[in-house]
Amino acid sequence: MLIGGCIMGWFGNKESKLPAWQMREKREEELTVYMDVRKAQSEWEQARHVFEEAVGEDQIDYAIYMLEAAERKYQMNLRAAKRIGLNRVQLPAHSAEV
Repeated sequence: MLIGGCIMGWFGNKESKLPAWQMREKREEELTVYMDVRKAQSEWEQARHVFEEAVGEDQIDYAIYMLEAAERKYQMNLRAAKRIGLNRVQLPAHSAEV
């Protein structure tokens, strides 16, 4: 067991060596980015629904504009999550529906 403990020490998580305040800041940033992704996803789904229900040329044009903007916002937030190394495994439990 001691050998296993030593091995665990060698391969431990490098983040655990960060000061507590840096860990808190990192988690706050991850949560903010996660919430931004979820909000952008919801806005995209809503824009898609508006597009599907649109009738008439003006409504369709507006719906297309909103859908394209929502898609870009969602993609931008996904890139931000990727940039900080955030992935599904690290997200809160209810993120499985993402």
